[in-house]
This record gives sequence, C-alpha cells and structure tokens, in this order.
Amino acid sequence: MLAVPEMGLQGLYIGSNPERSPIPSPPGSPRTQESCGIAPLTPSHSPKPEARIPQQASFSVVVAIDFGTTSSGYAFSFASDPEAIHMMRKWEGGDPGVAHQKTPTCLLLTPEGSFHSFGYTARDYYHDLDPEEARDWLYFEKFKMKIHSATDLTLKTQLEAVNGKKMPALEVFAHALRFFKEHALQELREQCPSLPERDTVRWVLTVPAIWKQPAKQFMREAAYLAGLVSREDAEQLLIALEPEAASVYCRKLRLHQLMDLSGRTPGGGRLGERRSIDSSFRQAREQLRRSRHSRTFLVESGVGELWAEMQAGDRYMVADCGGGTVDLTVHQLEQPHGTLKELYKASGGPYGAVGVDLAFEQLLCRIFGEDFIATFKRQRPAAWVDLTIAFEARKRTAGPHRAGALNISLPFSFIDFYRKQRGHNVETALRRSSVNFVKWSSQGMLRMSCEAMNELFQPTVNGIIQHIEALLARPEVQGVKLLFLVGGFAESAVLQHAVQAALGARGLRVVVPHDVGLTILKGAVLFGQAPGVVRVRRSPLTYGVGVLNRFVDGRHPPDKLLVRDGRRWCTDVFERFVAAEQSVALGEEVRRSYCPARPGQRRVLINLYCCAAEDARFITDPGVRKCGALSLELEPADSSQDSGSAPPGRREIRAAMQFGDTEIKVTAVDVSTNRSVRASIDFLSN
Repeated sequence: MLAVPEMGLQGLYIGSNPERSPIPSPPGSPRTQESCGIAPLTPSHSPKPEARIPQQASFSVVVAIDFGTTSSGYAFSFASDPEAIHMMRKWEGGDPGVAHQKTPTCLLLTPEGSFHSFGYTARDYYHDLDPEEARDWLYFEKFKMKIHSATDLTLKTQLEAVNGKKMPALEVFAHALRFFKEHALQELREQCPSLPERDTVRWVLTVPAIWKQPAKQFMREAAYLAGLVSREDAEQLLIALEPEAASVYCRKLRLHQLMDLSGRTPGGGRLGERRSIDSSFRQAREQLRRSRHSRTFLVESGVGELWAEMQAGDRYMVADCGGGTVDLTVHQLEQPHGTLKELYKASGGPYGAVGVDLAFEQLLCRIFGEDFIATFKRQRPAAWVDLTIAFEARKRTAGPHRAGALNISLPFSFIDFYRKQRGHNVETALRRSSVNFVKWSSQGMLRMSCEAMNELFQPTVNGIIQHIEALLARPEVQGVKLLFLVGGFAESAVLQHAVQAALGARGLRVVVPHDVGLTILKGAVLFGQAPGVVRVRRSPLTYGVGVLNRFVDGRHPPDKLLVRDGRRWCTDVFERFVAAEQSVALGEEVRRSYCPARPGQRRVLINLYCCAAEDARFITDPGVRKCGALSLELEPADSSQDSGSAPPGRREIRAAMQFGDTEIKVTAVDVSTNRSVRASIDFLSN
C-alpha cells in the first residue's frame, strides 16, 4: 500500500510513476515548513528491522555523574581496569553521621546570576547569609524533578529559586554539571597527570527510567552547554537509566555484599543491623566450591556469586527508590555472558523521599497555617532551608521499631517570625491546633512521636508498594524471584520494613546491597564501560509518523477522504515505527527512505507522533500527540546529476532509527553519494 507523508507535499517531485502524484496536505493536517516536503520510497509496511552492532568510541576513563533529586555525586574508572571504581572525595562540610560520598543537589547563584557554589558549600553559605541579603541570592534545591513534571518542557523552561526569582532551567542544570565536570577533571589530573584531557573521557549521566524523551534530551543539551562534550562528539556522552545502572551493578555483587531483609534481627531498625544472606545460600556456595570451573567462568564473565546460583532465564526486579521518584524495571538474566533483557517497560511514579518532606510541610501548615508557612518560605528562605535540614536529620533516624520521640529544631527566626506575624508564640499554636501527636519542647523543638513520624512516610511508602504489586501482577513478569531495593530512600528502615512485610509473604526475596545509596552511581560507571550489557529493552510508547494512504471504502472513515486529481487518499494515517511494550534489541534499526520535494532542498522535517496505545490508527486518535520532529540536513546535490535533457533522478535519503537504546537515535545517508546526512530528532521543539 502506498504511503505518502502528510506534510509539505505541494510541489512534491514524485517522478514518472503514474501511481504517485503530488498530493497536497488537506487543510488542518499536521505540516512542517513548506520547504520541507518529502515523499517515501518505501511502502507503509516497513522492512524488517535490522540489528547493527554499535561502534564504541575509544576512551581512557569513564566518569559517571549521578544527578539526584536530593543528592548527587560522581565516580570514575579507567579503561585499563574498568571494575576498579573510584569514588569522589569526601566533600567539605556535611551533616554529622551522614556519609559524604555524595553532596546535596543544591546550587547557589549570586544576585547577578553567576555561579557561586554547589552542594554542602552552597547550602552552608546560604545558611550563613543575613536574612535580608539572602533574599537576593538564587538558591535552588530539589529541582531535578521539575524537568520530569513539566508537561511542556522546552529549552526556555524556567526554574524558580527559593526566593521566588526565576532563571532558565537549562542554565541551572548546566551550572551544576559544569561544577561536576571541573571537580572530576581536577581529581583525574591529580591521580593521573599524564592523562590527556581531550577525547579521553566518556561521560555518563543518570536519569530516571520513567523520564520521557524530552527530559533526556534536556539533560543532554545541558551537558553540551556545560562543556562536558560537544555536539560533534555526542557519542562521548551516555544517558544511563537509573534502575538499569543499579541492575548492572547488582549482578556483580558477592553474597557478603548483600542483605536479605527476611533475615533481619528482631527489633532491628537500622540498615547495619540486618544479616547478610547466608543460610539459604550455604548449599549453593558449597556446590560452587565443588565446581570451581563453573564458578570461575561466571565470575570471569562479570557475574557475581548471587548470579552463579541463578539460571539462564531467571527474572528479578529492581526498585530504585530515590529522592524524587520510584523507578521499577524487570530484567531477565541471559547466559553465558550475563547480558540483560528488559521484560516490561520501565514504570514508577513520584514516590521519592521528597514525598515525606512534603508530608512534613503539610503537617506544619496544619499547625501554623498554610498562609504563614508560605510567607515564611518567601521572606525567610534561608531559615526555611535550615528547618528542612533539621527534619532531614531526624527523618534518617526513623524506624519501625524505634522507641522514644524525635525532636526537630525550629530555627529562632521561625519562632520570632511567627510571634510577630500572629501575636502569640508557637507553643500556643500547638495547643490550639488539632494535631495532638506533636508537642512543644522547652528547648525550642517540635517533639514528635515515632508513630507520627512513621505516618509521614505512609503515603509515599504505600505508593511504592502498590506500584511494585501492580507490576508483579503483569503476566510478562511472572516468575520474578528477587527484588533489589536500591537508591537513597532505600536506606530508610521504615521503607525496608514495609516492603518486606508486604512482599515477603508472597515468596519474593527482598535484597538490599550494603552500599545501597551508591548502587546507581557505581552501576553507571560499569554501564559506561560496557553499554551493551542491556541487550533488549521495551519501548515505553508507540512512535510513528502521519502519512497519506490509498483510501479504502469500508476500512477508512469518510471524514478522512481526500480527493485530488481523481485520486482518493486517506489522511492522518498513523504509520507505526515501534509499538508500546515492543521488545527492541540494542542496535536494531527501523529504516525509512525519503526524497526531497524539490531539487536544491536543504532540509527535511518530519513530525513524529507517540501514544501509549499499541493500536492507534490515526494521528488524530485520542492520546496520540506530536512529540518531536525528525530533521535531515542535506548538502547541495551534485549539479552533474541534474545536467542534460534527461529528467533528474530522485534523491533518496535513507534514515535509520534505533529505539533499543536509552535514547532514540537516528542516522541517515544519501544513497546516491553514500555520504552521511546530518540527522537528529528534536523532542523539545513543541
């Protein structure tokens, strides 16, 4: 069946084939610029996708940046010893009792908008500013998820600082990434002075797996602006999906590096009080000792002791519980090389640790009034940050078996500001409120019962468990044996206890790595060394383009009929490239061929559409939306091809799209010259 792309078909050069003619798009049809008309050289049914082995660029070191909602960090490894992962140095400042291999995702800019500091340094400097002076500085925290939640994300999207001032989000992210770039390169220079800087670093940025293509492209654009890589060397930057990175790392672990939550000691409330996996693996370990050859093969193949016990085809789930989101992925282990196959598209939601912070803020609103909290945040932004830090410290100590109340310090400026605004003190406010599980301490603290603190966790924790249970009910993931709980929020004893209580009874083994907060960062380094480890992924959405097809009575709706020069066409047909939940192998290509509408045309633009449904027929169907544009930049055609009296031949541009990587990629070639054509997909132009 003939398929003609719907945009810019006026003046389209079709050739002498009588079955094809220049058909204009009907009024109201999706179009691009008039100069960008195209015609297909392939029928609507695409050729069978072909797999191509990705070519890896040479590099000397991999630097991974785990850019988190609440905390961030970097790590690196050299190509000469890829599994020796070097963590970043201890950061200056920090909170007592908290590991400093990550730093808070806090950015401080001067009143003029220039970079000042990041992490603990930014937070502490902002804390020490005079309250009036602080109102002019731009302090950003927990801003990562604004990119995910923005429904119309573009390169001009704005972010709001704590003081209410706005700045382009791209600049905010670029400032943060530039800080990590300079910090990492300085450390690399000190560790390896002979290491050349140019073209020697492969950078890896982590993002949630549930992020859509616009958010991933946004992070890449921020990396370009920050100078991590240039657009010409785009392959030096990889986007890693956070639960995938965790999965890659977990498959390397030995038994003593894991903890089984079912083996928790009675009354234990902290991560360190769990027992490592032992009794259930003793027999397996003994068998492994008796079969040294088998064990050696698996370890040398990059598979840890835990995986030596698993068989080819075994399935497991990774729940990445971070600051902003919970990200779920299900993988199947493939032998003999230990590659991974995704069984169901990434899922999850906004159920990160910040949900507990929001619950605490809502509690304060109940006690002191929503209007007062909003005013205090706006007029005393530095003091509000102090209060959130105090709560964070107590939140980390919460546990299901903890006895005794928790004290949360209120900044003096909060107490003083409330008295001036309301005319009475905070103790009076507590007595008058309907909240009876929070008391006032004479030391200037809110005294909260353990039960009250645990209640703040419940909406977020319940959301995580419900998502896991819903995923386990899917037929595609039946047979899952293990659940790896990873991410910063997975350090919480409240979350660990709730997940084990809800899922342990189902026979699911809930396992936590010892370095649970660094699992994604270390896995991102390993992913950078071998990005082909995840061999098969599932497409999260259906992608395609709008085309014209021959109109068929009884099959196509009458309102889609377009008659031109005696030819009957069906408009708005959705031609699918890949379907939602379809398995797509790494390097697998979907190919289409196009020709420019006019000789000398320099650019071709093709609108891309997406939807969650697998069976959409038209680009006007409910749920189908324009999500991006495929751009082909053409070099001038060889004039010798157009010389003479013979009509010029059609100029074929063959585009190859890959949907099996962490980003959708496209390459193109001019068939007549066999030269590469600059091709890109823009998801931020909508």
